[in-house]
Amino acid sequence: MSHQEQLLPHDRVLRYEFNERMNHWVAAGSFIYLMLTGLAFWSPWLFWIASALGGAELSRMLHPWIGLVFFVAVCYMFALWSRQMNFDSVDAQWWKSLHYYIQNQDDKMPPAGRYNAGQKLLFWSFFGGAILLLASGVVLWFTESLPWSLRWMRYISVVVHAGTALLLIGNFMIHIYMGVFAERGAFGSVIRGDVSLAFAKRYHPGWYKEIVANSNRPK
Repeated sequence: MSHQEQLLPHDRVLRYEFNERMNHWVAAGSFIYLMLTGLAFWSPWLFWIASALGGAELSRMLHPWIGLVFFVAVCYMFALWSRQMNFDSVDAQWWKSLHYYIQNQDDKMPPAGRYNAGQKLLFWSFFGGAILLLASGVVLWFTESLPWSLRWMRYISVVVHAGTALLLIGNFMIHIYMGVFAERGAFGSVIRGDVSLAFAKRYHPGWYKEIVANSNRPK
């Protein structure tokens, strides 16, 4: 039990340690910058975004370096959470009950653990996506260094980079919806670090049972 957890009120539980929260915001901030500058490069209609962020030259210079920051943050997330992101039988039931989740009928959902199946899929999509963005981004970054016989890699990388970026942007929007609207209280947990026991019991009953079983908290 961490020092922060010991100081929490009896009706609250620690969900994210300080290092988890800081890394989350580093990943989020770098992704938002990459999203905005990437969209500016992708469409002439959005090029004004690059101008608003300091100009096209600065944006083009910083984009790959911020990409490296994002990749390192995602790798740290993998080290922190990958063991908790394995899919199990409860996750299979969760997908079958997805329509109840969309309708906010949480009492009809299977008992999700600390992370539900949707959050696990989101995690793996960002991990896999970060690898694809890095691999394709490095090719685009050093295109001029490629021998002529390998220039075809540039065209593949353009498609992979743009396609992966658009997929992750869609997933990012879903992540915002889930954190702000679908699970009320989740957004605050990545700021303060804690959630109420009522939150755990409603949205992650499997995790709630673990909390109660490993503490002297009332059921």
